[in-house]
Order: sequence, then structure tokens, then C-alpha cells
Amino acid sequence: MKSPPWPKGKKLVHLDLKGAPPRVEYLHKLIELFSQLGVDGLLLEYEDMFPYEGELRLLQATAQPAYSREEVLSVQELARSKGMEVIPLVQTFGHMEFVLKHQPMSGLREMAHCVGTLNPHREEGVTLVMEMLRQVVELHPGLNTLHIGADEVYMLGEGEESKLWLAAPGRTVEQLFLSHVTKVARAIKEAWPHMTIVMWDDMMRSMSHDTLKASGLVGLVQPMLWDYTPDLNVDRTVSLLEKYHSAGMSELWAASSFKGSTSVYTCVPSTQRHVENHLQWLKVAASLSAGIHLKGIAITGWQRYDHLSVLCELMPVALPSLAACLQTLLHGQFSAEVQSKVTEKLGVSSVEVEVMERISAADPRFPGRRLAELIVELNAVLNTDEIRFFENNMFVRGWFSPYQRQRRTVTPLITMQIHSQASEYLTILQQKVEAVREEMVQLYPDSTVQEWIEEHVIPVMAPLQRITEDITACVKEMVP
Repeated sequence: MKSPPWPKGKKLVHLDLKGAPPRVEYLHKLIELFSQLGVDGLLLEYEDMFPYEGELRLLQATAQPAYSREEVLSVQELARSKGMEVIPLVQTFGHMEFVLKHQPMSGLREMAHCVGTLNPHREEGVTLVMEMLRQVVELHPGLNTLHIGADEVYMLGEGEESKLWLAAPGRTVEQLFLSHVTKVARAIKEAWPHMTIVMWDDMMRSMSHDTLKASGLVGLVQPMLWDYTPDLNVDRTVSLLEKYHSAGMSELWAASSFKGSTSVYTCVPSTQRHVENHLQWLKVAASLSAGIHLKGIAITGWQRYDHLSVLCELMPVALPSLAACLQTLLHGQFSAEVQSKVTEKLGVSSVEVEVMERISAADPRFPGRRLAELIVELNAVLNTDEIRFFENNMFVRGWFSPYQRQRRTVTPLITMQIHSQASEYLTILQQKVEAVREEMVQLYPDSTVQEWIEEHVIPVMAPLQRITEDITACVKEMVP
């Protein structure tokens, strides 16, 4: 069913740099593509890839160098030349793992074992956050909008200082959340009066209209309501936006997803799943009352669920999904005609990366396409039952069980056949892994390549390698 196209407002693409940060040359190619796809702005989540200085230098990544000041400026310059606004996202309450994991900062946690949540009672916490923001703003000349995060503030109210604070009559965890965010937002406005402040909405969803109205945030922040699911509940989402609006928060944003929201370890995305999420958001936009002004939509592309979780899908395999989601917003539907626009723009035969074929060999329209193809090929091999569940096949379970391995009582004839099959699979995997490595290292740091291989490939190859080594040892003992 066709909806009206996405209403006026920014279409931001979210770049999550806390995992697999692209080499800056590849970032530039991506920005060129985003421009051709109709993107109006970038929501840049640097985390430890920002070149923090002074006492904050310890926040910089160690697995690979953070971006240099010159690189950060070059990304902004290119984006601006393409008519894109750049909005930095700096977490200021929850998901501060990249800050609070460091020993000198660990005393600022709400709970010792919850690495992501800042203790809202310490002045040093607000001082830390404001210094992070100051350095980011300083390196973004002409900045007009800041995103202060504030989603998923886990364990809030559980720390000792919070329990004391909450013991006073009438105080709630909701008020505790609002007091910290209000304090940060007011400090931002004091430092930069012109600055627009955006924040995630999820911690406010269960709050009453009256609580929101009295929160002190009205007129200070613009909530960004996020929902990445393909079956997004339209009525509930409309109701939430209406509640925020009636409480006085008249400037609102939406946030959808083109990757990084299927599962924490997904390797290859489903374009259809993400398109469905955008079709639901179009229904939401079409159902809002006339007075509600959506400032825009951030199309998120998470690279990790949080700083300490594994990598989600890399950008190259998700570009068909992003292009499809943008075209869906522009046209209000995902018809055959819209799909053909996507394949034409990227020079591929399908919007699904798992089945796409290239239309021509040397085509610059899809930066990183060769890596996407190689990842899809390798992922397909890794997920075959014959390889992933090799230890469960009849011959291994019947003639090379753990009991037989331990006692070195094996049938050499059959175990040599097992060895031959395992070796063949290992050779196939090693060839495909090397092809991926060669291509990936051109777009990503060595540390990302190593992490990706250790997460996706080694767990599948290791059992095969163990079996070949054990068979060799057993047969050596049994065959003179």
C-alpha cells in the first residue's frame, strides 16, 4: 500500500564509528554516494575515534588510531560541499562505556558493574561530559545541532547515592533521569545559546504528560523517537509523538534503521526487513495530526549494539539496504519501479545483497561492492550445515568421538577420510578468508579485519583444525 512520501525535513544517515571505523578515503566515497542517494545530513557517532586531547586523550581508541583533527575537518568539508549538515552524537548519560571503562573514570559509574551509566550525582560527571562536548563543538566549526544520546540508561537509581536521593518523599527514577539531562542541556545552552539539542526518547516513553511538561526539558531538547523493527506499532508510535507534542515538545525527530538492528552478531542484512521498518514509519508520518512537525528522520546504521559488543554488519553489505530505505521514503512505497531505481543507482541486479549480481565489472557507483560480494560468499560457506556442524556428521560421531580421540582407538581408514574432508573445507575457507582480508584492509583498519575474522570465521574453522590435528596424531600411533 502506498503512503505519502516522507514529509519535508532532514534525512540523516547515522555513521556509527565505535566499531569498524572506515578509513577516511572510504568515508569520503560513502559521503559522495549518500549525496547521490538524497541524504541531507550525517549523524556522526565518533565515540573513541574522536581525537580527544589533554586529560581526555585516554578516550581515544587503541586498537587503531583515532581520526586526526584534519580528517574530522575533511569529512565535514566534503559533507557541507554536498549540502549535508553534520550533527555529532555524544553520549552524556547512558552508553558511556568508551569513557567509563577507563580506570581513572570508573568512579563515575552509577554501579561498578554497569560500565555504561554515568552517576548523575557527581559534579565531576557533568564537568567530564561538558569537556567532551566542548572539544567536539570546537572541532565542528559552525555547528548548529548536537545529539546528546541519553538512551538506555541502565541501572539508573541502583547506585548508593541514587538510593539516598530517591529516599526523599516524592522522588522518582524518572525525575532523576530528567534532572541530569536538564542540567546537561542547560549547560550546553549556556555555552552555546544557538545550539539545537536532540536526544533519544526511550527513557521518556513511560513518563506521563504532566511529568514531561514539568520536566524542564520543554523548549530545551528535541526528542528523537527510535524504532527499528519491521513490525513497528504505528498507533503506539503516533500516540507517543502526540504525547510529546502535547507536553510542549513540538520539534520531534524519527529514527529508523538500515543495518545493525537485526541481531547483535548479524553479518549480512536483509533489505526487505529494513524497508518494512521504513514503510511503517511512512504510515506514522501520514497519521500524525497537522500540528506535529517532524524535523526529520535519522536512518541509523549501528556497528555495535554497544561499545563492548561484537561487530554488526559492515557498511558495504548494507549499502543496498540504505539505498532501498531512502528510495522508499522518497516514493512512499517499495514498488518494482522503486526497486529498479535502487539497482540502477548501485549498478547491481537485486536490492538484496545476498543475491545481487554486478551489472558491469568496473563500476564506481557502489563503493565497497567487491568486499560486499566476498563477505556474502564467505558467509554462505560458513553457514552450510556440512561445515558449521561438521563434528555432528555420522562419520565423526561414529568413528572419531571424544571417547575414541581420548583413547586413540580409531579406524584409520575412516578417520583419514574425515581428515581429507575437513582439510578440503579448511582450504576453501582459507582461500575465501584471504580474499576478504585483502579487500577489507583497503577500506578498514587492520584491527577491524582481525576482529571480523576472529568473530565470524575462527569459531567455524577451529573445530575443523582440531579434528585434522587429532586425526594426524591418532593415525601416527596406529599406523606404523
